[in-house]
Amino acid sequence: MSTHPYSFGIEEEYFLADAETRDTPRGDLAAFHAQAKESLPETGRELVAAQIEVCTPPLTVMNEARDNLGGQRARLADVARNHGLMLLSCGTQPLARRRSQTASDGERYQEILSDLGMAARRALISGMHVHVEVPDPDARIDLMNRLLPFQPMLLALSASSPFWQGEATGMQAYRLCIFGEMPRTGFPEIFADAAAHDRLVTIMTRAGAIADASYLWWSLRPSIKFPTLELRIADACTRIDDSLCLAALFRCLVRLCVRRPDLNAGLDGVSRALASENLWRAQRDGVRAELIDEARGNAVPFAQALDSVLDLITEDAQALGCERDVARARAIVAEGTSADRQIAAADAARAEGRDERTALAAAVDWIAGAVVS
Repeated sequence: MSTHPYSFGIEEEYFLADAETRDTPRGDLAAFHAQAKESLPETGRELVAAQIEVCTPPLTVMNEARDNLGGQRARLADVARNHGLMLLSCGTQPLARRRSQTASDGERYQEILSDLGMAARRALISGMHVHVEVPDPDARIDLMNRLLPFQPMLLALSASSPFWQGEATGMQAYRLCIFGEMPRTGFPEIFADAAAHDRLVTIMTRAGAIADASYLWWSLRPSIKFPTLELRIADACTRIDDSLCLAALFRCLVRLCVRRPDLNAGLDGVSRALASENLWRAQRDGVRAELIDEARGNAVPFAQALDSVLDLITEDAQALGCERDVARARAIVAEGTSADRQIAAADAARAEGRDERTALAAAVDWIAGAVVS
């Protein structure tokens, strides 16, 4: 029995909103970022000034992740209040408009904006990334291939982007539509082996398409800094319980695929096409989606698909001490995702006769209240 700890780390991207208007903050945010950096040296900048990122250290115990991430959220929310701001964790900010954003001044971000133009300027989105260390770093490409069918489910559980630039999108997870305008996003290809992946990186780098493999912004990728697989498909989770659930699920799925080398072996173009269809269903319907089961050749309700996955990872959740956190997935289905709750808050405001902007402000208020609750 493997005793590898499958250590993990979580990165979360947050929006800042003006506490009065619920919209993009007005004026210079330098003072906020300076105080945030002083309070939390591990914070980082994102593509626009009205965003900020935090990350946990490598951890092996879920409760330590809860304490670390919860503490960072609480401290950042306090700093935000000091500057008349609200801290929001969601895939898209319901009221924020692209044209009102100020770009971050970091060299990497300026290069991305210059290279990608409108595709980058429209990328007003926030996600959550989860790193999981694997026993054999050379096996990460095989694991990346075999984890493909699970990714739509993880997106659905994280769904928190039903609104975009002041409009209802009719979708639960619109963030990926925006991110998909940028190159080298979405699912990675199914690689024959690690050498094929390395060949792609070498050619792309030599051709000047990318500076290094960190510019491959796939939904799942091997880290170039750490011996980890990095999950990037999830929307930023509003509730910390949901963040921990996603991290625990991914951690258990990595362990499952390591101990079951037969699982999802030999995926092909049909498998990738079906995963892409499931991804669309997850974007549109969240945890109300029906997901296609390739082995059975039919579509099943999300709750049934989730039960099958939870059965598969029972041993892994027990070994990693993640039972409570993965069980949270069933509660997300029963209670609704962040997207469901945002839509409900907006609908309740409309039922009271509020205009559309006020309705979406109610969604913003729900997000801000749930971030540190």
